[in-house]
Amino acid sequence: MKTILIPTDFSETASNAAHYAINLAKDINIKKIIFYNVYQTSINVIADPMIPALGALDLDTIKIASEEGLEQFKNEIKQSIPEQIEVKTISEFTLITEGINNIAERENVDIIIMGITGGGALQENFFGSNTINVARHSHTPIIIIPAEAEFKPIKNILLASDFNNVVDSTPIQSLKKILDSLNAKLFVLHVEDYNKENVPDIKFESLMLDTLLAGYDKEYHFIDNPDFTEAINDFAKEKNIDLIITIPKKHGFFNSIFKRSHTKMLAFHTHVPLMVIHE
Repeated sequence: MKTILIPTDFSETASNAAHYAINLAKDINIKKIIFYNVYQTSINVIADPMIPALGALDLDTIKIASEEGLEQFKNEIKQSIPEQIEVKTISEFTLITEGINNIAERENVDIIIMGITGGGALQENFFGSNTINVARHSHTPIIIIPAEAEFKPIKNILLASDFNNVVDSTPIQSLKKILDSLNAKLFVLHVEDYNKENVPDIKFESLMLDTLLAGYDKEYHFIDNPDFTEAINDFAKEKNIDLIITIPKKHGFFNSIFKRSHTKMLAFHTHVPLMVIHE
């Protein structure tokens, strides 16, 4: 992996995600970091109550504010970036999800790293935030960094799997790329009771996944728990998980974890970064 994209709105949460990304970049020998800001006429380009709403400003002023904000943001953390890592800033007038997808494709981005928009603890409106919208629609793996998470080397990874048609639905090349870069132990977890409407052939599907992941250090675990988020939370604590990987599907797993009835404020997500890789 060579390139990390770090979208920012200049908030404390974005700054925390950037620091996480920089430390990860050092660990996996990333060559290039891109700081990216999207500006629009209906939102603030800088999370500062003293800055007037952008709707009251002309487009040139907004553009300048975005560019200056990126430069200031870069300067504030550049001392923590090794000289061998190229740093680039991009400012665009566009929609955030569309912009991020376009930049990721254009710049051959390997990972997008974002904080939880708005900063602070998880709140119900988090589930409609820009971060989740990007995670739902990004073609590039994205790591969501909780507001208070601190970087530590990724030694243990949790892959939450529904064991449903794993051969066709597992983005195996993207997953292997992550595992090869991190050289971490993989814990594959299936929460057996979270979706009783669609019970897969666990024995067969786990064998298929094991074949796809041949050669990697991994363990399989099966938990019977009607509360999916509680099961993930408990397991992450027990195994000292440093990164949770999910493979969302149009119906089921991703919608299941992020729908309101399952939040309990997603307690596990308060501390553990969450990676989303699409099938």
